[in-house]
Amino acid sequence: MVRSLLLACALVPALLAATAPSQKVFPYSYDQHDFPNGLRLITIPTDFPNVVSVFIVVQTGSRNEVEPGKSGFAHLFEHMMFRGTKDNPPEKYQGILKEAGAASNAFTSDDLTAYHTTFSKEDLDTILRLEADRFEHLEYSPAILKTESLAVLGEYNKNSASPVQKLYEVLRDTAFDKSTYKHTTMGYLKDVQDMPQQYEYSKKFFDRYYRPEYTTIIVAGDVKPANVQSQVAKYWGDWKRGSYKAEIPVEPAQKGPRSNHVNWPSATLPWMVIAYKVPAYSDTVKDMAALDLIGFLGFSENSNLYQRLVIQDQLVDYLEGGYENHVDPYLFTAMARVKKPKDMKTVEESILETFHGFKDTLVSQDRLEEVKKHLRYSFAMEMDNSEAIAGTVARFVALRRSPDTINKMYEMYDKVTPEDIQAVAKKYFAENGRTIVTLTGAEK
Repeated sequence: MVRSLLLACALVPALLAATAPSQKVFPYSYDQHDFPNGLRLITIPTDFPNVVSVFIVVQTGSRNEVEPGKSGFAHLFEHMMFRGTKDNPPEKYQGILKEAGAASNAFTSDDLTAYHTTFSKEDLDTILRLEADRFEHLEYSPAILKTESLAVLGEYNKNSASPVQKLYEVLRDTAFDKSTYKHTTMGYLKDVQDMPQQYEYSKKFFDRYYRPEYTTIIVAGDVKPANVQSQVAKYWGDWKRGSYKAEIPVEPAQKGPRSNHVNWPSATLPWMVIAYKVPAYSDTVKDMAALDLIGFLGFSENSNLYQRLVIQDQLVDYLEGGYENHVDPYLFTAMARVKKPKDMKTVEESILETFHGFKDTLVSQDRLEEVKKHLRYSFAMEMDNSEAIAGTVARFVALRRSPDTINKMYEMYDKVTPEDIQAVAKKYFAENGRTIVTLTGAEK
């Protein structure tokens, strides 16, 4: 209790600064250093004593899987990277982490793969040495590739048991034609099944993308930038720059509304997702900030739509809407789980009316300002420890490779007016860019 109170008190100055519109929402000073080989280091000293969190962000996700039949490899390497090296095989690697009391994991998304470890500050040198070794000298045999491929297939099958996962898989496949966002991070089933036969290609994938020019190291915690820079230079300075650049396909303009339906083989409540094409992330254009605000205004628990469909009429037991920042143009989605199949059309019409409402009617200035403050405060509250700070920066590093994009984005929020909300809604919530996918289960 006492520690929690002290921690809350320590956070107050940063939170107050971050929630004041004229102040930076990311209040921490940081040092950004680029090494000659293209590796970028971002060091963020924090007020949390003795603990350090390292996030290593590779700007490679399912977006980079440009070759037919080769989807899912970014996620595969999230697994492969724990298979060790000649000097540090898996048992030794895990033993060193255990001795250091370190918590380590990884995740993959459309635009990045991130590896993160949190530990006591005295082990920073050891952790940086271990990580440099596996990034530069990963070793595995065809047999190990087969083992991890089967683990990935098991994960795919587990995800496939979820109606929501299937809904999004079909949505992306329906909405996109050329974009690599057409497939999910897991990839297509046939490609995952073929992974054990792709040993040579897997080595090529690693050689292409696990290079310093695609990699950013984020170190947040009880550290000094000069010391961190020296340690990174020692272990990562000789890592060789690559030369590969993926040619990401450009998605053509959608020429009309699209729809699809999933017949789920077992009993489940009906699902629905309505999506519109929206542009790639930008911290210099108000469109992204306006769309983010629309997500909260139209589909959060405080929205009129939520109050009507979930609370009052009780037609829906789950509703959310918005979009995730992406390197390339993506989707703004509104998703609902409907209690009864007979109400699907009513719910669809209500969601579409909400989208159209932003085009037809100006939101109130007071309501807009309330939402801006809420988003600022919520963002600031997320950064309550060094791991959370590093993880927050990691999401934006995948987009612009700098924490500065966070403050630029929130400066855009401050500039958005009700007129901007209306203009953006008219621009993007058009029938030609819309895709609707529904899912219903087998009757009991």
